[in-house]
Amino acid sequence: MAADPNHTAPVRAGEELDLARLGDFLRERLPEFAAALEVEQFPSGHSNLTYLVRSGTGELVLRRPPFGTKVKSAHDMGREYRVLSRLSKVYPKAPRPLLYCEDPAVVGAPFYLMERLRGIVIRKDLPPELAAAPETLRRLSESFIENLALLHGLEVRSCGLDDLGKPEGYVARQIEGWTRRWQDAQTEAVPGIDQLAAWLAGHAPPESGASLIHNDYKLDNLLLDPEDPTRIVGVLDWEMATLGDPLMDFGTTLSYWVEPGDPPEFLALRFAPTARPGFLSRAQLVEHYARASGRDLSNVLYYYVYGLFKVAVVVQQIYYRWVHGLTRDERFSILGETAKALGRQAAEAVEAGSIAPP
Repeated sequence: MAADPNHTAPVRAGEELDLARLGDFLRERLPEFAAALEVEQFPSGHSNLTYLVRSGTGELVLRRPPFGTKVKSAHDMGREYRVLSRLSKVYPKAPRPLLYCEDPAVVGAPFYLMERLRGIVIRKDLPPELAAAPETLRRLSESFIENLALLHGLEVRSCGLDDLGKPEGYVARQIEGWTRRWQDAQTEAVPGIDQLAAWLAGHAPPESGASLIHNDYKLDNLLLDPEDPTRIVGVLDWEMATLGDPLMDFGTTLSYWVEPGDPPEFLALRFAPTARPGFLSRAQLVEHYARASGRDLSNVLYYYVYGLFKVAVVVQQIYYRWVHGLTRDERFSILGETAKALGRQAAEAVEAGSIAPP
């Protein structure tokens, strides 16, 4: 099943691990991993690389930065390991990390290993068993957004994560930072996205507060219970987690959500099949998050546009690596057009003054 998160594939050319050195590292620290290693790759991610490591009957998940990345701060394995070490103790949906290695001699970069969680992942298309279940999809939509509100309501001091970031001035720093990253990653001029950056800088709302934020909370970063797909059993990919304005996090989540009536090119690049009958609309997500969190969403257009802009920049950074031969992953060859499409969706939202389809 294409949406099965347990699906792995042979390691892509150019992204192999040194199994001899990795085996030596593991045998010294985890005696139960003394048998010969087998490694496969989880092929769906676009950022940090994720591998399944087997030894006998044991399994671990290994995370390392992508090859050829320019943005070191976005791929800090030690930071991600520390976040999960603390968070998993109070938020059981976060996977438990086991080992961290900062020595690049082992696999070519710092990496960490964590427990393997299992469940259903919904990617671009629905798994067959959910395709005819609109009521299940509605309840899943509600669980999805309630879990985000729960995450934003965690007491960061009790998690030991109150030193994770500097929430003061978060909104301004994000706009400045993502604008700079866009400029650094450009492969051609795209005036529309430059205009979006200027609009965001000129229309920033007051800070709405500070909380732990995931920064990439979307359906394909969730693991769902196979017995009850409305129940979330795991949240993955914490590489960008920090302390900041939760409504900026919500805007990123909203930017991944397509719905009927969106332009065909936006529907085509969907990150999840949320235009299918049963899923909530973006406006309904806003209403549900506002009820669950008690937060004021009157400036939701700004947060939605920010989310689209940020995702466009992330996509463009990956495309930059492909253009310059820093990765051979052919999936990345179309991402330049994807970034433009995200920019057009944001520009149309600004022009319409609405997060709803035109």
